Amino acid sequence: MSELKIPVLDLKSEINEHLNEYMKAIEEVLRSAQFIMGPNVKAFEEEVARYLGVKHAIGVNSGTDALVIALRAAGIGENDEVITTPFTFFATAESITALGATPVFVDIDERTFNINPDLIKQAITKRTKAILPVHLYGQAADMDPIMELADAYGLKVIEDTAQAFGGEYKSRKLGTIGHIGCFSFFPSKTLGGFGDGGLIATNDDEAAETAKMLRVHGSKKKYYNETVGYNSRLDEIQAAILRVKLPYIDEANEARRKAAHRYNDLLKDIPGIITPYEDARSKHVYHQYTIRVLDGKRDELQKHLADRGIGTMVYYPVPVHRLPLYKESAPVLPVAERLSGEVLSLPIWPNIGEEVQGEVVREIRKTLDLYRL
Repeated sequence: MSELKIPVLDLKSEINEHLNEYMKAIEEVLRSAQFIMGPNVKAFEEEVARYLGVKHAIGVNSGTDALVIALRAAGIGENDEVITTPFTFFATAESITALGATPVFVDIDERTFNINPDLIKQAITKRTKAILPVHLYGQAADMDPIMELADAYGLKVIEDTAQAFGGEYKSRKLGTIGHIGCFSFFPSKTLGGFGDGGLIATNDDEAAETAKMLRVHGSKKKYYNETVGYNSRLDEIQAAILRVKLPYIDEANEARRKAAHRYNDLLKDIPGIITPYEDARSKHVYHQYTIRVLDGKRDELQKHLADRGIGTMVYYPVPVHRLPLYKESAPVLPVAERLSGEVLSLPIWPNIGEEVQGEVVREIRKTLDLYRL
């Protein structure tokens, strides 16, 4: 990324914008010498719970740990089935498999890249215990029909909100609609720290108590361990940094949305490009601005852009159900398999300049025009 003139993500500009606040927050932690489960973790959990509008927010070590712990807190274990999407980062399915449960993959909606709720009912069996939708790229999954199915069949809903902090569905914050919401604070996320970090959000008192216990080796009281848990605590320094960033999250997300809308305008008349769908019921926060490149031209376009110093990413080139761990028993999921060959994420960050976006689109137009000659 350092060799690119336009990276797919520029974290340096955001860091520089609030550098003094970050340095002050870090220095205060250093001077306190409280590095594990200190006052910043407690304060951040309270602040983020208020922001999300939930009773409980539990800081953990990563988004992956948030998923594993949330699933355990929801009672998921050996021989259970959890319905989820194949179009996501491996951690979504990995967290299910790690508990001895089985991920059951359901194909996606080609407009949103998220799980297609119309296909979920036929995947439910006697072993199904939960549905794990992912709000991919910052776009909300269609939660109403998912929740209706969950209520009808007595299933838990665990939201993977790793890519959508601050996003909304019908004016409700993502990660607060299901039984438990899981968040990642990986540096590239909409609310990102300067290392790993994650969060579990819930209104369920029992699930919250279980999650708090599991994150500290399965103990409610130190040295009185009740079950096998994890060493999964949000670091005090990360909590301090996230406390600096949280008050700016809506502003940053709105800046991402404006940048996405500029891309939409710049790309709208280029044949063979499909810009991201935006559901009027939701607030897409554009963790990624992901286009579809049709007619098998995605890889050539990506190479052309890289040759000209423009970074892009493919999230994800192989749907999870086609990975070695799952492919032998995987169903055919044609939409996910087709879209994995079309998606391309363009450079985006809150303060990306119009001239930068213009250069990206000029190179896209130039490349695709060459194909049409």
